[in-house]
Amino acid sequence: MDLSPKDLRQVIVFQNATDDDLKQILENSITRSIEEGEYFFLQGDPAEYLYVLLEGQVKLLQNNPRGQQVNLRTIYPWQMFGALGAVRNEANYPASAMALENSAALAIQAVFLKSMMKTRTYLSFDLMHLMTDYIQEMQVRYRELATERVEQRIARALLRLAAQSAQKTEGGIELSFSRQDMAEMSGTTLYTVSRVMAEWERQGLVKLGREKIQITNPHGLVRIAEGIEE
Repeated sequence: MDLSPKDLRQVIVFQNATDDDLKQILENSITRSIEEGEYFFLQGDPAEYLYVLLEGQVKLLQNNPRGQQVNLRTIYPWQMFGALGAVRNEANYPASAMALENSAALAIQAVFLKSMMKTRTYLSFDLMHLMTDYIQEMQVRYRELATERVEQRIARALLRLAAQSAQKTEGGIELSFSRQDMAEMSGTTLYTVSRVMAEWERQGLVKLGREKIQITNPHGLVRIAEGIEE
């Protein structure tokens, strides 16, 4: 995939960069392509690179000591991920980055971007804004886990995904996510998600397929997410 400096301006952290800065970034990076189910990096690996997703979808997931997985967030094209090495010395990735489909990403040397940040204040500020957004997202999800019913959490997760990556079809809004993905994102079990989704399908809110979920009544899901009883 041939990239130009103009392409990189789609990345929030690089939106204020000069053409010369973006050329230097491209010169100090490589393109990595991986297949569905493989990893750009694993939790605990040295954070030597940060990534900009070019094609596909990637989920950031974290394992606890018992081997249970939590889906922290889903990454879409032109979003940055794995940037901890650019702001912390000898950092390790706190999560794994798994491709949900065949994906490609620009891998930028963390030490190089860190050296640029010393003389380019825009990089520091824009990276701080990005990380602040991630922290706020995690705070919202923690509040949901602590205060909301599981049906609300699942509905909110579906609506977030619909706003970020959904494809509109004749039958509704289609998402390429499995029920296991939904369980990880909403902090519950596969059994619970399957039970809730089956009931929602009976009510005409969704249609279920293999690795796909179609939202047929988004207004109904909004009512559930907001805790508005019928």
